[in-house]
Amino acid sequence: MIGLVPAAGRLRVLCVAAHPDDVEIACGGTLLALAARGGVQVVVATLTGSPERQAEAEAAAQAFSPGATSRFWSLPDGRLPEHWGAVKGALEDLAGELSPAGGVDLVLAPSPQDAHQDHRLVGELVPTVWRDALVLEYEIPKWDGDLRRVTTYVPVGRDDARRKVELLSKHYPSQTARDWWDDETFLGLMRLRGMECRSSYAEGFTVRKQRLDLAGTLIGTAS
Repeated sequence: MIGLVPAAGRLRVLCVAAHPDDVEIACGGTLLALAARGGVQVVVATLTGSPERQAEAEAAAQAFSPGATSRFWSLPDGRLPEHWGAVKGALEDLAGELSPAGGVDLVLAPSPQDAHQDHRLVGELVPTVWRDALVLEYEIPKWDGDLRRVTTYVPVGRDDARRKVELLSKHYPSQTARDWWDDETFLGLMRLRGMECRSSYAEGFTVRKQRLDLAGTLIGTAS
């Protein structure tokens, strides 16, 4: 069993994204909380993106998770299902790179129920590659209106919620002209999820498979 939050020592976190900005939109508050916790090693893997957008993502990763490692591929944005083998290969290669260092404890990835085809494919493949880590499936607000009931909440403090939206616009200037990109969108979803778990703000995730060790204190997945 892999523990989610070790009582001592490092926590190894992998964030997998189809596009630059997916991770920070979905779980930027969670990353800020993890950074404050300390002892966390973060890798952010992004499968698509122009050089400009990848540069934005690398800077954002450092802002949300100082010391994070960024990995990029340049697969076609919006066409990942046509490149199933390349996506699977990229994820398996990444897993191989991380395994010598002990693998990962926690994976943040999109949901296989996401309406966007790129997100959906990544969400389907991640659990087939990382079978011994807890996978939290994040949500991304979008025009498609695909938000669903979540199973897991990470409370986000008011300061971190504000910090998240500030960093999003600061580090993704190429996206700020989009009609849905504004503080109200991001704060509104976090406020809704916060209300659902009796917190000021929160980020919601879905966990499809987990294991509870009633004899101990660790929660993780069964392999």
